[in-house]
Order: sequence, then C-alpha cells, then structure tokens
Amino acid sequence: MTLNRRKMIALGTGATALAMTGTPAAAHSREHTGSVPSDEELARSLPGGFRSRYATVNGVRLHYVTGGHGQPLLLVPGWPQTWWAYRKVMPQLARRHRVIAVDLRGMGGSDKPAGGYDKKTMAGDLYALVRQLGHCRVNIAGHDIGSKVAFSFAVNHPAATRRAAMLDALHPDDRFYRLPLMPKPGTGFPLWWYAFNQVQGLPEQLVAGRVRHLIDWFFAQSLPDQSLVGDFDRRVYTRAYDSAEAVRASNGWYRSFHQDIEDMRSYGRVTAPLLGVASEVSHGEFQQVLPALGNDVRVVKLANTVHYLPEEAPDRLARTLTDFFA
Repeated sequence: MTLNRRKMIALGTGATALAMTGTPAAAHSREHTGSVPSDEELARSLPGGFRSRYATVNGVRLHYVTGGHGQPLLLVPGWPQTWWAYRKVMPQLARRHRVIAVDLRGMGGSDKPAGGYDKKTMAGDLYALVRQLGHCRVNIAGHDIGSKVAFSFAVNHPAATRRAAMLDALHPDDRFYRLPLMPKPGTGFPLWWYAFNQVQGLPEQLVAGRVRHLIDWFFAQSLPDQSLVGDFDRRVYTRAYDSAEAVRASNGWYRSFHQDIEDMRSYGRVTAPLLGVASEVSHGEFQQVLPALGNDVRVVKLANTVHYLPEEAPDRLARTLTDFFA
C-alpha cells in the first residue's frame, strides 16, 4: 500500500511520545511551558459555565470538563492534546448539549496506569463514566486517538450510543500492518513514530523535557496556519506530555494497536448513526473505509483543513456536529 501524507492523517497520525526526566533538560522544559493555568482555570475561562471535574471508574481516575445543558455529548481528544483541543467548539456545542470533554486514561489530568490502553478498554472507561454521571445514552465525538476510542465505544456499547462522530482518524485494522516505514522518495511519508513508540523505555530518555519540539514539528506538518494553535495552547499541551510518565502512557496508545487490530476483526457494524468528519487530505480514505463499518454512515469533508479540525475549522465543525447530533 502506498501511503501518502493524506492517508497517514486518515489513519491517525497522533504521534510519538517523548518526555521530561530529572536531567538538565528540565530547565529546557520549563522554558517551553512557562506559567500555565490549571485545568480548572482553563475551564472557567470558557463561556458556558464549564468546570473541571474528576471521576474514578474502572480503577482509573479520569479528568473531564463539563458544561452546558441538553443531551450529553462526549468529546474525546487525541495526541498531542488534551480536552483543551475542543476549547473553540465547546461553547457553541454547550448551547444544546451537556458537553463532557474527557482526558483519556494516560492523558492530561487523568491517571496513567501501567496498562489498559487498547481502545476497547478506554471505551469501557468512558462507558463507566457516563453511567456514573447518570446518563443512559450519549452522543460521542472523538478526534485522532479519540476517534478510535469513539468508534470502539459505539461498536462495543450500542445501547449507550445515540450517535457517534469520528474526526479525521480511523480505527486500527489490518491496513496498519502494510504501512511503509521507509517509502520510496515522493511516494509517501515515513511513519517513524509508529515504530519508535513500540520501543520499551527508550522514548522517555531520549528527548527529556523537549516534547515542545515534537509538538511544534507535528503541528508544522499538519497545520496550514501555525497561528491556529498558538504558543499558549502549545504550552498547555507540552505540560501534559512532558513527563516520563506521560510519555510511557501515551506510547501505550500505539503499543496497543496490535490488540486494537485483533479486536477490530471481531467487530460487527456500528448500529448507531455514524458520521465521519474528514479533512481535505483524508476525505478519500474515509469514503473508502467508513461505509463498511456501520449501518447508517455519512462522510463529510471540511474543505481546506489538514488534521486538527477543532482548531482549524471550529465554526464549521461545531455546525456539522450540532446538525448531526440534533
């Protein structure tokens, strides 16, 4: 399979995880994080009465931010981000929904246990969370790694899923085993971090406290306008991923791909309405793959976008999700 940059993003570029240790790189890390407000302060800065909360489910303490009124809507972010990735769309969505923006296990303010990073287990975390919050059925939208979890939620918990939206990333399947690590010049984009993240223990040591460089590199590859994710936002994300613990945990999302692929082989179709929101570059991949995954599938393209849809095109995305979840 020839994998160009468009297909790379559709498969979910997420990215690699690197981290901070107690070396002199810690000072370098502080240079790139500066003074970053707490999650509670960030939540309160958004219109809509948002608050930062925690819940312990499946033995894991999850962090989430909630606000608004109406049908519950789970928002699930991906790498290298946290719930803050949805900051531009949360106020609009909160006009009609009880928004619950969740940090997955291993992400941001949530616990980072030794295991459980396959998408089925993480979907189980979210299912337990919504039940603890008193909801029987929810809408769910996920981006990047979060998109994979949203799909797993819909296929494993159909009775709890009203509607599901996948934003610019598809669930791991056997196609992943055909990804070229070293494509011929001009034919693809090397997915070096997919291999790098499989290495045990090394990523935490190699780029200690320098995850900001990694974040900047991936945004440079995937953002048409670098100002769409500003320095402040990048410092929020850097703080979330710059520790050795965060690196180990986020690497777990990629090391679990083998289990995710095995799980995918046993899945039937999603029975709830399923929406694929694709970027300009991943639209073709979504059109090719998604219709076979559900009984009621639609795919829409957000023109002139590359990957980070909630930040590249927040107004269009908010309208698309509002219409779909109505």
